[in-house]
Amino acid sequence: MLAYLIRRLIQAALILLGVSFITFFLLFVLPADPVRQIAGRSATPETVANIRHQLGLDQPFIVQYWHYLTGLAQGDMGRSYLQKTEVATLIAARLPATLLLMLGAIVAELIMGLTLGIVAAIRRGGALDQSLMITSFVAVSAPQFVVGLLLLYVFAVKLSWFPIGGYGSFSNLVLPALTLGIMGSGWYSRMMRSSMIDVLRSDYIRTARAKGLRRFRVLALHAMPNAILPIIAMIGIDIGIFMSGIVVVESVFGWPGIGQLAWQAIQRVDIPIIMGVTLVSACAIVLGNLLADLITPFIDPRIKLR
Repeated sequence: MLAYLIRRLIQAALILLGVSFITFFLLFVLPADPVRQIAGRSATPETVANIRHQLGLDQPFIVQYWHYLTGLAQGDMGRSYLQKTEVATLIAARLPATLLLMLGAIVAELIMGLTLGIVAAIRRGGALDQSLMITSFVAVSAPQFVVGLLLLYVFAVKLSWFPIGGYGSFSNLVLPALTLGIMGSGWYSRMMRSSMIDVLRSDYIRTARAKGLRRFRVLALHAMPNAILPIIAMIGIDIGIFMSGIVVVESVFGWPGIGQLAWQAIQRVDIPIIMGVTLVSACAIVLGNLLADLITPFIDPRIKLR
């Protein structure tokens, strides 16, 4: 276990190094000039050159990247060009809101997706199965901003069940979590249906039924624990999906997370914030996948870490 963990941590460090290099390079070759955003349109060439020199943006790419890495190794993610605040401080202030939204979205997609998948597997081949699979396909295909605006219009504007936006209470969390969860539920329902059908055809399920066990007991104690194994790995992958889609959802609902912070930084070409959010998102993806791999053997002892 220890050797496996060390190997995975080394791989994670290399992945994060690659992510930082690619992101930094893309921002370096970006046509947009962050100095112009800081200086303003009416700034003189001398002012622009002075700001560029102060920020170190007049140095070659490899020198800028090396300075960023050395600062990152010391826990320094840089300072925002426009907000004049440490990037780590800005992200730390926004991260709890994003983690809360991510947790709510995972709970929502698991409840909807697993329920639909199990029902579809039990009723496979029937009209209900086909209807649920069509619904899951629509859920996966629907753009998140369309789903978010539709939920806002129906449940916030028309029915007034939930607030239009904001942060701080459970009612503020419901609609953005559902927006993220609806797309994920489509994937989970299809995966759970396939996994559940395979498990229900297994010999030990036939044996359990032959012993006279009730259907609910067979499903809950024998089929579910084995059918849910592929779902665990998907949860780790979902963290990455949420980190990419959470920018849109936070903007629609005015949710004060790192997605909204990243969107504002992209509009202003605030490179330190963009780098910081990208690395934090990459860390979340890597740790999510590692956690999924470590949990799986505890659920099914037949699976060994190598």
